[in-house]
Amino acid sequence: METASGKEGTMEYRLDQAAEKEGFSGAAGADSGDAKVRAFAWGLADRSEERENRPDTKFGIASGCKVFTAIAVLRLVEEGKLSLESTLAECLDETFPNFDPDITIHQLLTHTSGVPDYFDEAVMDDFEELWKELPMYTIRSLNDFLPLFRDRGMMFTPGERFHYNNAGYILLGLIAEQVSGMRFTDYVEKHVFRPAGMTDSGYWPLDRLPKNTATGYIDEGDGTWRTNVYSLPVQGGSDGGAFTTVPDMHKFWDALLGRRLLGDELTAKLLTRHAEDEDGDGYGYGVWVDMEDGRAERIHVMGYDPGVSFHSAIYPASGAVFTAASNKSEGAYPMMEAFEEYLHSMEGKS
Repeated sequence: METASGKEGTMEYRLDQAAEKEGFSGAAGADSGDAKVRAFAWGLADRSEERENRPDTKFGIASGCKVFTAIAVLRLVEEGKLSLESTLAECLDETFPNFDPDITIHQLLTHTSGVPDYFDEAVMDDFEELWKELPMYTIRSLNDFLPLFRDRGMMFTPGERFHYNNAGYILLGLIAEQVSGMRFTDYVEKHVFRPAGMTDSGYWPLDRLPKNTATGYIDEGDGTWRTNVYSLPVQGGSDGGAFTTVPDMHKFWDALLGRRLLGDELTAKLLTRHAEDEDGDGYGYGVWVDMEDGRAERIHVMGYDPGVSFHSAIYPASGAVFTAASNKSEGAYPMMEAFEEYLHSMEGKS
């Protein structure tokens, strides 16, 4: 296992200190705009077999892959098959008896649609509770999520405010499937992963994971642990659940910023702040956009599930990129904080 090790004040030292303090299990890496990723790993990918994490280990990233969904939909917009003002009723044959007919693609992308959520993170904190209503082993396609929210009423009038919404991204995935004629995960493979060179990324089922994939772990209060295999849908989709590596995420950002996934106009729209939550945190299309002095200071994606924590960010001012992926429910954010402390220390020296 290649852990970070370096003199005090270096990035490696700061990451090691944070990893030790948090009991971090996973991988983290950074580059400074030169496409040379320095990645390191800590902890175990498989506790039973004592298999160590590696810098190129595959990790689940939960909602971190909503940006892939946004790109999939925006490609269809770019091809003229959709518009950002297209309505849900125009794009999808499914019937939603209590939904507002004027919900738009833009509102779904920005969490301002008001559709009911199958897992409302504002009021629910235990993702596992969902599977008492609908067993997780039955969730293998986007359509399988529909019974969880299709007949519920709207939360608010479309466009009224921001409310983070997983069901909205399920709907976006279903729209991408219907308009493209392809299974959503196949569409992302073709139009995101391949152009970006992300050869170690995919939407693999939990019961059929490839080599060098970390098992997600849930640590109990009494010191015991269990895997997350019974805590998540069997297969991820447009709202979350993909697997990737630290190096692949850096390939992704390079491809996105290099306009190899979308053209100038829609790349700019994806990275633009369109809405904000109650704390003032901004959201683009599938990405969080943190502003300072009128400019984007950090553009990032994140994901949390039982046995999963993930953050990946770009820093426009410096060109730096950082990713932390963990096979525990917490830990990625403190690693990102440690990297940002390093970035700020370097800015002070320039």
